[in-house]
Order: sequence, then C-alpha cells, then structure tokens
Amino acid sequence: MQTSGAQDAIWTVEAVLRWISGDFKARGIDSPRLEAELLVSLVLGCTRIQLIVDRDRPLVATELARIRELVARRRKREPVAYLTGRREFYGHEFRVDRRVLIPRPDTETLVEVALERTRDHSLFGRMLDLCTGSGNVAIAFAKERPTWHVEATDISPDALEVARMNALRLGAVWNVRFRRGDLFDAAAPRPYDLITANPPYVTLREMQEVSADVRDHEPHLALVGGEDGLDVIRRIGAQAGAHLVAGGVLALEIGCEQGDATRALLEGEGFIDVRVDRDLGGRPRVVSAVHPESGAAFDPAWD
Repeated sequence: MQTSGAQDAIWTVEAVLRWISGDFKARGIDSPRLEAELLVSLVLGCTRIQLIVDRDRPLVATELARIRELVARRRKREPVAYLTGRREFYGHEFRVDRRVLIPRPDTETLVEVALERTRDHSLFGRMLDLCTGSGNVAIAFAKERPTWHVEATDISPDALEVARMNALRLGAVWNVRFRRGDLFDAAAPRPYDLITANPPYVTLREMQEVSADVRDHEPHLALVGGEDGLDVIRRIGAQAGAHLVAGGVLALEIGCEQGDATRALLEGEGFIDVRVDRDLGGRPRVVSAVHPESGAAFDPAWD
C-alpha cells in the first residue's frame, strides 16, 4: 500500500482490506481477512459491519498512514489484541496491552468450572484468583456472582494496574479487590470457598516452539512454568489447602498434556473429587478438586 503524491490511486475501504488480507496471508498470519477488518475498523472508529456498508468510501491520507503503521507492527507479529488494546472474554471487553497475557477463549472453561463447582454457594462466598493478569477470570466470575467477595493477586504491579482499570470499566470494583504479591503471600488471613488460577504452565521446550506473536510480545512471567511447566502449579497445590474452607474448591488452568500429572499432584496433596474438564476444542484444560471436609467451616461473611 504505497503512495506517491498526486498520482496516487484512490484507496477505498474494500481495496485496503483486500490488500492487507493478501499481505497477511502471504506472511502466514492466521485469519488474514478478520485481522484486516479489525485494524481498519479500529482506525475508522466503526464496526466491522460498517466496513461492508462503507466499502466504497475513499480513505484520506491520515487514515492510510495510521493503517500502514498498524500493518507494519502486525508484520512484526505484534498481536492484534495489543494493537487494538482490547480483547473479548466471557462476554466482556477487556483492555489489554503488553503488561498482561491476552485472555484466551480456552480460559473461559476455568470460569465455567468455577461457577459450576460452587453453585451450592451461589449467593455468598469468598474467591481468590491467583496470577490474575488482566483480571479477566476474577472479573468475569464477579459479574456472574455479584454478591461474592472476590480477591485477586499478581506478582506484577503493571498487571494489577491493567486489572484495576478493567474492574473499573466493567463495574466490578465494589466486590473485587486486587493485591500485589507472589501467589498466597498477598492473600487475606481468612480462608476462601474458591481458589482459581491461570498460572504459567508453558514448558521451556514449548516456549521455543510457540508462535512469534506469543514468544516475542507476551510477558514470559505469565507464560513459562519451568522445565515441565508445573513449577507454579506444584506451589499452588501444596499451599492451597491452608487457604480453603472445608469443602472449598481449587480450579487450575493447565496445558493440554498436564491433566494426569496435575490430577496426581492434587491427590497427593490430599484433595478429593479431582476432575479434569475439557475446553471447546476437546482438550484437557482445567483441573479442579475439593479440599477435604476437615478445615474451617463455610463462613458467608465478608471483610
């Protein structure tokens, strides 16, 4: 998409979309037309449907310049979610940037499992979300359970800044509290009815094989879980029991090949009713379990 002064061709919305789609396809980028539409609609401040309506509208020089800038960044494999600054998750639009992991559709399984396994306490309860990142799991759960008290922790102050912004935008500030710390170091002293986490679980080998979009742009702190990907999962499994009420639930997102190992790990820590749930693609994605009926009693009060 080059320009050369007065002899420039007229670039319409549709012409630009075709050009970007072809360029992205040639570079091996998945869903090239979709990504082209997302970038052009961002610049024009319109919906993708409006692009169809305005397909013959000529673009002005400032619009073309902004589009070229975004295309150049995408060619370097910067994720579209970072370019647009937003990503939909569980029916809500979250703001994201390089400070946080981009929410994935697979992680919606974690929210579904958390809701289903705590349905007996749907009115009152206390939740702790570890490794909260953008706050997507904590906030999505809080929107479904507005009478619950939700706390979320992360070791990264930058991630917590994004999470707080998302809670404010999505109207979840009154029942969601964010704390900075390494896993349970920032947890409140009272036990929880539910602990969730989407911890780092990518292995060192896998990290060398992931796409450049992930490897070169998303925060490694939120991705890499050690040699076998289970370093943080082991820590959570070993410590979670001390922070759960009797009958409390622990739910963890995992890599698709980590189901058996995580199940064995939690059973070894004394958890019962260990279950592995699959994502929409049919891959093992969430391991959840119940803390034995020998801890603190359920307490619906908030602090």
